[in-house]
Amino acid sequence: MRTRGKVAIGAGAAVAALAVAGVVWGPGLYADWANSQAEAAPVLDVGDPVEDPASLDGRWTAQPGSYAGYRVDEVLRGENATATGRTEQVEAEVMLDDGAVTAATVTVDMASVATDQPPRDRYFRTSALATDVFPTATFELTEPAPLPAGATAVDLTGDLTIHGVTRQVTVAAELGATGQDAVQVVGSIPVTFADYDVEAPSLGFVRVQDAGFVEFSLVLARAG
Repeated sequence: MRTRGKVAIGAGAAVAALAVAGVVWGPGLYADWANSQAEAAPVLDVGDPVEDPASLDGRWTAQPGSYAGYRVDEVLRGENATATGRTEQVEAEVMLDDGAVTAATVTVDMASVATDQPPRDRYFRTSALATDVFPTATFELTEPAPLPAGATAVDLTGDLTIHGVTRQVTVAAELGATGQDAVQVVGSIPVTFADYDVEAPSLGFVRVQDAGFVEFSLVLARAG
């Protein structure tokens, strides 16, 4: 879901400024601190498995509380640390018909993706993803996805566009519903930076892994 790509693909951005902290504190302390700042992976917290998928037929749109972001691993002198970025500037429209997701478009404002470190965010927006040129990331469904009755898992195949580059991806998502008026969809997309013409930052003693994840949680309500 176009979660501007690994929507967090540039998450390693902050490496430059945080590298100094890593050297001063020591790799172990830096890794512990960085991991404590990382957001938890998105999980379903609304609703239950859908027993009658056809009951959800109609048009759904993103509501406040939706977010998208990235998760990447940094390595500082052999110590692993995780960095995450998030934004709630997400637009989404999902169509369900006859118990299947037939259309879905998600657009993420990449310039608003933020972490707890402004230097990382500046690098992410400028050097990594050039958000002045490519301000959004998008996901567009390209194949219908039937919703299994009594289950939450659903695979969504579509085009993910990040940094102006479009790749086909399959998202391992979960969908839960509360009644017939509230739906949550969560998932993550593995992304290799080079596939989107993004170079993973490296300062020698600090480097970002060559791949990461785009994560999202969409809170949807019926439209109209």
